[in-house]
Amino acid sequence: MKPLLLVQAVVSVLLIVSILLQNRGTDAGLSFGGDFGGYYTKRGVEKFLFYASVALGAAFLILAILNAKLA
Repeated sequence: MKPLLLVQAVVSVLLIVSILLQNRGTDAGLSFGGDFGGYYTKRGVEKFLFYASVALGAAFLILAILNAKLA
């Protein structure tokens, strides 16, 4: 197995986990039409997960392009 492909697989799993962990913070009442009605700032773990998802998404995109060019 190619090492670059293995790295892309690990990044994809980490990306999936970081996205799924972000959804745990949503309130159940919002799914029934309730609205928060305001803006809030991301803090702590929520902020870290957001930036980690962005970085992992960019890394996945770069690795996908590299794998396509080297194949």
